[in-house]
Amino acid sequence: MNAHAPTLASTAIGPLPVGHPPVKAKKVGVLLVNLGTPDGTDFKPMRRYLKEFLSDKRVIEWPRAAWYPILYGIVLNTRPKKSGHAYEQIWNKERNESPLRTFTRAQGEKLAERLSGEATIVVDWAMRYGNPSIAERVDALMAQGCERILCFPLYPQYSASTTATVNDKFFEHLMSKRWMPASRTVPAYHDEPIYIDALARSIETHLATLDFEPERVITSYHGIPQSYFRKGDPYHCHCQKTSRLLEERLGWAKGRLMTTFQSRFGPEEWLQPYTDKTVEALAKQGIKKIAVLNPGFVSDCLETLEEIAGEAGEIFHENGGTHFAHIPCLNDSGPGMDVIEHMVRRELRGWVG
Repeated sequence: MNAHAPTLASTAIGPLPVGHPPVKAKKVGVLLVNLGTPDGTDFKPMRRYLKEFLSDKRVIEWPRAAWYPILYGIVLNTRPKKSGHAYEQIWNKERNESPLRTFTRAQGEKLAERLSGEATIVVDWAMRYGNPSIAERVDALMAQGCERILCFPLYPQYSASTTATVNDKFFEHLMSKRWMPASRTVPAYHDEPIYIDALARSIETHLATLDFEPERVITSYHGIPQSYFRKGDPYHCHCQKTSRLLEERLGWAKGRLMTTFQSRFGPEEWLQPYTDKTVEALAKQGIKKIAVLNPGFVSDCLETLEEIAGEAGEIFHENGGTHFAHIPCLNDSGPGMDVIEHMVRRELRGWVG
């Protein structure tokens, strides 16, 4: 043995510094992450939220030199007021928050209840934009002793502008850690049988409550620019597959279930057909009764409640339609929670149980 080799005793670092946090029991964290929400509907919180959202390079892929003058010179001076008014229409006045925050919190709480038999699991929730932030809740999980964290972007269909940006932010924060927890992310689940079945059951249940039979049922997904699709984003394919499997599960004739895309922004061409144009065209063609659902949204939010249940309904009626229904998202319903629990338990295999 080398006489000059350090021994274990000679290399000891000594006692931990005063105030060093005690070692926590090893736990596994599950972090549900949704898109985000402003903290209020006034100009300042809306501007703060929109600034974070529209500054994301995954969302707006234009060169910064071209986009920032538009963002800071026009968009952030005009859009907060307009968006704030839209949020006012669907705001949860009782809790003083957006429905998205209300539902995401409920999903986190109900998932925690369902996993309560696993003493090592800690469930939390966060937003990609706004509060509570991913960084804040990752820190909270680590403070509770989570040495492994499963990040669950709550998007059934994958897109770089949704799933990928959640993962970006999650790993970006982990990069700041001296002691980085082991990590996993939940993949897209657009074709999972349990998800397709939950959507079908939701449609069947809601249609049974209506006093009319829809001639068309529209699945409206959030759109992305055509250029993103051409670069290889699988989102369009995922949406089409969800609709195809849903139609097969429902056993409907071809044509009754239609796929459209909503929420376009800016001058680019987005995925088509557009929801608003389709609703208008159907009414003008003599279709009097329709229903619309949003399979790409895990929780009801501005895009489903204000844009679809509100605006799309108005467009349909203004152009001759007589009966319009919006089918709610799965939210924190039993079938919706079954999907979330299934995906989490599957991705935790090897870590838990």
